[in-house]
Amino acid sequence: MEIKAPTTEKPYEKPTGERRGLIIVNTGDGKGKTTAALGLALRAHGRGFSVRVFQFMKHESAAFGEHRTFAKLGIPIEGLGDGFSWTSKDLEQSAKLAYAGWRRCRESILSGDEFLVVLDEITYPIQFGWIPLEEVLDALRERPSSVTVVLTGRGAPAELIELADTVSEVKMVKHAFEAGVPAQRGIEH
Repeated sequence: MEIKAPTTEKPYEKPTGERRGLIIVNTGDGKGKTTAALGLALRAHGRGFSVRVFQFMKHESAAFGEHRTFAKLGIPIEGLGDGFSWTSKDLEQSAKLAYAGWRRCRESILSGDEFLVVLDEITYPIQFGWIPLEEVLDALRERPSSVTVVLTGRGAPAELIELADTVSEVKMVKHAFEAGVPAQRGIEH
């Protein structure tokens, strides 16, 4: 490891543009995309802003750690699906759930009622053709300028990346699962 001297001068000029809602995409094959989005939700809520979280791969009665915590904090978090595609008993029903969920998300985004809307794991139903990409792009373009939308999931479409203000690609370097360690309750599900 190379030891570095701490930076003693500000490495950038403060931007002078307008403050506005952003489109943020967390994609890639590594772990942490949802965690980063939920961290932003907590940060916004902590500042008194209205937040809403939609999760496309979680079912409506999901009770993972984030659901329990967000319920205690009064942050709406809604499961829109019926689990991952490999656990679905009826992919046609999964597609219907995803699209109906998307309609609720679109309404929330366009209403301007929320400062931050998280669309967790939305890339999967887009990739499966359950939610038309163009509908998502249109809603993002038409949203009130005060609304920030965070979209997560592997394989974000190029069109979404192009439209986004900020894109983070989470790269897997090493994962405990590959060494035979199962998901840890309270860390991942």
